[in-house]
Amino acid sequence: MANHKATKKDVRQNRKRNERNRYYGKTTRNAIRDLKAVTEKATAEKDFSEVSSMLDKLAKRNVIHKNKAANLKSKLAKKVATLAA
Repeated sequence: MANHKATKKDVRQNRKRNERNRYYGKTTRNAIRDLKAVTEKATAEKDFSEVSSMLDKLAKRNVIHKNKAANLKSKLAKKVATLAA
């Protein structure tokens, strides 16, 4: 690493962003896992909108690729649609 003030600051910023992105990613993965475990349609639909929003935010922040977010949302939407009313 170069011994410049700007480089040191960049390293600090990257570390902070990495921790934040890992937190958001892990939180979203936990929400997806919980949504997959739900068996009532009303609860699943409510949870799906929240998880969908989380995935969109991750894609917007470039934590995950936009196509990955779209694929996950598609799979979850199918799962929610198959639940019995």
